[in-house]
Amino acid sequence: MKTVLLQNVHGESVTLSTLGAAIASIAVPDARGARGEVTVSAGSSAGKTIGRYANRIARGTFDLDGRTYVLPANEGRNTLHGGPEGFSKHEWQIADTQGAGERLIAVEFSLHSPDGDQGFPGAMDARVRYTWSDDCALRIDYAASTDKPTVVNFTNHVYFNLHSQGEIAEHELQIAASAYTPLDGELIPTGEIASVAGTPFDFRSTRPVGSRKYDVNFAIDGWDNTLRPVAQLFDPRSRRRLFVETSQPGLQLYTGKPGAVALETQHFADAPHHPNFPSTVLRPGERFTSSTIYRFAHDR
Repeated sequence: MKTVLLQNVHGESVTLSTLGAAIASIAVPDARGARGEVTVSAGSSAGKTIGRYANRIARGTFDLDGRTYVLPANEGRNTLHGGPEGFSKHEWQIADTQGAGERLIAVEFSLHSPDGDQGFPGAMDARVRYTWSDDCALRIDYAASTDKPTVVNFTNHVYFNLHSQGEIAEHELQIAASAYTPLDGELIPTGEIASVAGTPFDFRSTRPVGSRKYDVNFAIDGWDNTLRPVAQLFDPRSRRRLFVETSQPGLQLYTGKPGAVALETQHFADAPHHPNFPSTVLRPGERFTSSTIYRFAHDR
């Protein structure tokens, strides 16, 4: 495992790891100018690139072009985050770096996943590029190609605590989503895309995260494959803000770890079983691409 330090002109930094093409650390200032860690190491997936298929696939199977593919089940009878040996468990290669003087400001990781890896068809070449800007914006660009029809869904499982420590119940959250995907008892989408109105999932107006445990996908309003603002998180103690932009159709809100909140940009869970969800199919000759930006700021 190797680590890579990205640093902007002001000294704010991001540390990345080749294990899981992961975000290991982000240190940015609060309202007083004091730099602090805003990520949380919580579990084996924390900060890592998730693939081939982020989130869940029901019953560990999916059909594509008339053929059924069987995946290893690693959450009951379902497959979670690409299986027990998904992309987060792999050592990625450093394919490219970009510098500004003596500082690195970007790094690109690559991974070859052979045909049949965790049951998924097609040999896949995946790339994840991180770019760190002088205004404390971390951009993540994903890309993948395949030699057989397959499905793909990438995300990063980074956990945030804008206060650096303690609970996140007072963090204030806003999500640009009028709908969400309801779940069954196994946390598998029912296939419905339902209004958030009158539910605990209505974050259209800013409100505290609170103590409720969330593990839910939001359907981003007006999704059209372009990069757009989708969420904002604010800590009233440090007065740090996190702005999230993405080209992905979904945002998974997860608060299942103490003192941590995940805002995972991705396609919908179990999309191969729900034709009304945005498609996750990737075919030979096509290139999967998506981008996400986590932008940090603070109020004076």
